[in-house]
Amino acid sequence: MEDPGIPDNKQLLALVSTRMPYGKYKDWYLYRLPVSYLEWFARKGFPKGKLGDLLQLMYVIKLNGLEDLLKPLITITK
Repeated sequence: MEDPGIPDNKQLLALVSTRMPYGKYKDWYLYRLPVSYLEWFARKGFPKGKLGDLLQLMYVIKLNGLEDLLKPLITITK
């Protein structure tokens, strides 16, 4: 059984391959979004669905200084 608090590989890959579909940072990869933008979502509410889940995960990763986890995946997807 997987721990619901631990992201799976598909989620991590999605962070480095999914682009923001709208807003000020439209077309930016999610992993490149500034923490201030993610903090704004945290205050206002994350979108529903997969995008919201990914933005929330990216917020937690950046908040805890864990961006280095994504570096190997960035090189794989480029």
